[in-house]
Amino acid sequence: MNFRTVARGLRFPEGPIAMPDGSVVLVEIARGTLSRVAANGTVEVIAEVGGGPNGAAIGPDGKCYVCNNGGFKWIDRNGRLYPGEQPDDYRGGSIQRVDLRTGAFETLYDACDGRPLRGPNDIVFDRSGGFWFTDHGKSRPRSATVPVCSMRTATAA
Repeated sequence: MNFRTVARGLRFPEGPIAMPDGSVVLVEIARGTLSRVAANGTVEVIAEVGGGPNGAAIGPDGKCYVCNNGGFKWIDRNGRLYPGEQPDDYRGGSIQRVDLRTGAFETLYDACDGRPLRGPNDIVFDRSGGFWFTDHGKSRPRSATVPVCSMRTATAA
């Protein structure tokens, strides 16, 4: 199998979304951004959402929905990044909606059934336009939170 490097310098990319124009929209968890990698390999920051954007999906309204886990303390080992414990500036997890044209974003949810989101990870839309996401919780030096819930919204519109 042959591999080709398309882009360099991404800071812990995840949640890739293949776009109709041949680009790939993805999150850079360590950079705190939603970014676009063009077919020629150039990287453009769409939005600086902060925290730790982790998973992403395009909703029925054409906006990008991002699971933000609130970030990590990053461990650099021999030039490779690894996520560690909850960072000192952690403010919680959230689900965000980003306008891909303008980069404007808003926080839609920071809790589920009255319990704060801790580490939202991945997100997927169903046929009805609602979305489901996972929350893995957070690790701290002497404790960890348990996952909050998986949630389905009524609609994403």
